[in-house]
Amino acid sequence: MPKTNAYLDHNASTILLPQAKKAIIDALELAGNPSAIHRDGRVLEALIEDARENVAKAAGAKRSEVVFTGSATESINQAIIAGVKALKLDKIIISAGEHAAALNAAKSCEQEVIEVFLLDNGQIDIAQLKDELQKLDETGQTALICVHEVNNETGIIQPIKQIETLVGASRHFLFIDAVQAFGKADLSFSSRPVDMMAISAHKAGGPVGIGALLMKSHCDEVRLIYGGSQEKGRRSGTLSAPLIAGFGAAAKQFSQSYDAKKINQLVEMLESGIKKLRPDAVVFGQDVPRMGNIINFAVPDLKASIALMGLDIEGVSVSSGSACSSGKVTYSHVLCAMGISPELATGRLRVSLGWNSTKQDVEAFLSAFGKMLKQHDKGLQSPKAEK
Repeated sequence: MPKTNAYLDHNASTILLPQAKKAIIDALELAGNPSAIHRDGRVLEALIEDARENVAKAAGAKRSEVVFTGSATESINQAIIAGVKALKLDKIIISAGEHAAALNAAKSCEQEVIEVFLLDNGQIDIAQLKDELQKLDETGQTALICVHEVNNETGIIQPIKQIETLVGASRHFLFIDAVQAFGKADLSFSSRPVDMMAISAHKAGGPVGIGALLMKSHCDEVRLIYGGSQEKGRRSGTLSAPLIAGFGAAAKQFSQSYDAKKINQLVEMLESGIKKLRPDAVVFGQDVPRMGNIINFAVPDLKASIALMGLDIEGVSVSSGSACSSGKVTYSHVLCAMGISPELATGRLRVSLGWNSTKQDVEAFLSAFGKMLKQHDKGLQSPKAEK
C-alpha cells in the first residue's frame, strides 16, 4: 500500500500521541482487574485514578465528575437516553446539526423531540430555542437541551454562552457534546451551568475505544449500563486500564502538543490555496467562529466521491464529513439544515488538521487537489463528457 503523504482527517481521529502509546503499552504489561482488592488490582486502580485526574484537569472538571465510557457515542447515549428517564424529563430539545449519535439517541426515546433549526451560518437558532423553552415553562414541563459545542463536520462553534444563559438555573437540563472541543478549547465544566458533557480520547491524541461522560453530582443516577459497581455504579463493566491510561496521558500532553496558533496559520494557508486554485470554492461557516483546525468546503460541479478518490491516489487523506456513515459519501444533514443545496453539498470536503500537522501536509494537499482539479476539468471539457 502506498505511503500516506498527508493525513488531514483529524476530526475523524487524531494520530496517537507518543506519550499515550507508551502509557497503553506499559499498562498492557500489568495483570489483574482494577476492581480486585489484591496488589495487582490496586496498581491498576491507581493508574486509572491518575488518568481520571488528568482528564478532569483537561476538561476543567472535578475527578468525581469524570465517568469513563467505551466511547463518546456511548456517553451521548447515556446522557440522552438515560438522562430523560432518570431525571423524569418531558421533552428533548436538540439542534438539527447534532451528531448522528445524539439525533438517533433522541429519536429512540419515548419523549417528544423538538428540533431547533440551524441558521444559514450553521449556528443554532437562539430565538427558536428561547421560544421553545418559554412554551415549556408556561406548561410546567422540563426538557433536556442537547447541543454540540463544535460541529464535527464544519467546525462551527455554537453560541454556547447564550444557550447557557437561556437554560440558566431553570428546571431544564443541558447536555453538551464537546467531543471536537476537548483539548482545543477551555471547557471549564465544573464552573459552567452544564449538567453533562461528552468527550472522547481519540479526538485529542488518545486511543480509540475510550470516552468519558462528565456529570454533575445531581446526575449520578443517569445510568445506561447496569452491572457491577464500577464508576460508582454510573457505568458498569470492567474498566480498560490500558485505554484509560492512554486517555489520561493524551489529556495531559495534548495541550502542549497542539499549537493552536500554528494550526490556525496552516488552515489560513490551506484556505488561501484552495481559493487560488478555485475562486468559486465555497467555505461553509466562513462568517462565524470556527474551530481553527478545520475547513469544510465545496467546489461547484465537483463530487466528493471523485475528489476523495483523486486525493487518496496521491496519498492525501481527508473526508467528506462525519466518519460515522460506513465510509459512504451521503448528503450531510448538517449542510441540509444550513440550507445548502444538495448539488453543492454532495461535493463537500472536510480537511482537518491535528497536533502533528505540518506545512508540508498542506502543500501536499494543495498539490494533489490542484492535480485532481485539472484532470476533473479536462474531463468535463472533453467531447465524451459533453454527450
